[in-house]
Amino acid sequence: MTLILPMIGSGYISGGGGLLPNGTILSSFASPSTAPTGLTLAGANLISCDFGSDTIYIHSGVSSTISSSFASPGSIPRDLAYDGANLISSDSGTNLIYIHSGVSSTISSSFASPSVGQAGLTYDGTNLISSDTFTDLIYVHDGVSSTILFSFPTPAGSSNGLAYDGTNLISSDLGTDRIYVHDGISSTILVSFPTQGPLPSGLAYDGSNLLSTDFNTDRIYVHDNS
Repeated sequence: MTLILPMIGSGYISGGGGLLPNGTILSSFASPSTAPTGLTLAGANLISCDFGSDTIYIHSGVSSTISSSFASPGSIPRDLAYDGANLISSDSGTNLIYIHSGVSSTISSSFASPSVGQAGLTYDGTNLISSDTFTDLIYVHDGVSSTILFSFPTPAGSSNGLAYDGTNLISSDLGTDRIYVHDGISSTILVSFPTQGPLPSGLAYDGSNLLSTDFNTDRIYVHDNS
């Protein structure tokens, strides 16, 4: 796909400012199963997915306590996002992005991911953002749809999880074992730091802190800001 650069004033150029997440870990807890891949926040509750159990878990707050769970739509769930009303999940087995009805197993619609290496998902308040390990691109969707507004290169060759902190996009990479804080929603990197394990996957932002997970350590980490 051709890279289409956003116009100045579109909200996808400037970022930075304020406190940025770093590699210092405030706390951590065990993931619900042995291969956590995706994270998102729905209100005050963390939601995670796991391709070992093919399950989506609803946590009680940001903790290891699970209040409910349900089967993922496909066999290789990769990441999650929440648009304020509905859970969104991606699957690299079906190469589909699923729109759930609320936070439930009921699927209201689905569409094809931009390429065959679907990995990360996040939502910036207006548009869905996804990453792909086959094309090494990050895609900004038009709302929550298959239409792509623009795309830009990932920081490295195996971009995996995505999060949005209200100002900046954050991505993780399996090849470099690093987490990257982007300048706004762009390819420019403000800062990067090592992950806690060799297989970083899902990322989320809880309103105060970055959360990350790793499917080698099977833990979910709460990061400090600086």
